[in-house]
Amino acid sequence: MARMLTFSLQSGSNGNAIYVEAGATRLLFDAGISGAQAQQRMQRHGRNVRDVDALIISHDHIDHVRCMGVYQRKFNIPIYITQPTYRALPMDPGRLKDLRFFRAGDPLTFGAVTVRTIPTPHDAKDGVAFVVEFEGRRLGILTDLGHAFDGLAELLATLDAAYLECNYDPHMLETGPYPWPVKQRIKGPGGHLSNDDSAVLLKRCGCRLPRWIAVSHLSEENNVPQLAIDVQRSAVGQFYPVHWASRYDVSEVFEV
Repeated sequence: MARMLTFSLQSGSNGNAIYVEAGATRLLFDAGISGAQAQQRMQRHGRNVRDVDALIISHDHIDHVRCMGVYQRKFNIPIYITQPTYRALPMDPGRLKDLRFFRAGDPLTFGAVTVRTIPTPHDAKDGVAFVVEFEGRRLGILTDLGHAFDGLAELLATLDAAYLECNYDPHMLETGPYPWPVKQRIKGPGGHLSNDDSAVLLKRCGCRLPRWIAVSHLSEENNVPQLAIDVQRSAVGQFYPVHWASRYDVSEVFEV
């Protein structure tokens, strides 16, 4: 049986990109780090960014789209994006020769791989999360979610593995240096999931937990990786496999 493998190139407000390899299909989700960083970090796991079949954009925030034009021009990767997201880009992406629009909620197909696009209430123009399906296995890329919207726990319970947003610790956010309006935005309905929010979602999965999660999109000011991991395990068991998608470097390779 062909394998589904994945690793995070970087995850956080300083830049996001996630690689998924399913059989012969190679996908990148988001382009928030430089082309040189993407190339170097993929090489560390024996992959070539020039072999990627598609770059799929989740939403218009700069930490997800900053280098999308570079990825296409330098590596010749087609870009999949919704039209509202494209129109809301915060920068000029430069000349794009291969731009392919999809509608939020519609599936994308790449050979034997299906990418489900899940509309989110995050405060972007037309944001989506993703579920990658291949030979009966399902990987969630669940970050920048806004809040724990209806159906999210049920979706999580159908997955074999997931990158799961754990952006902030509520106490650290409350007592930290951010201005009050920023704090309100982060914990508001269009912001981010906290460690506690994600732990509640996992607990609601009951016996249908994913095989593993990777805590993702952690705040530098308002979270600590081990704290995010510990909160998830406190909800579902101390031996539950919880990984970390770093905001500083490439992760290890995970199998779905």
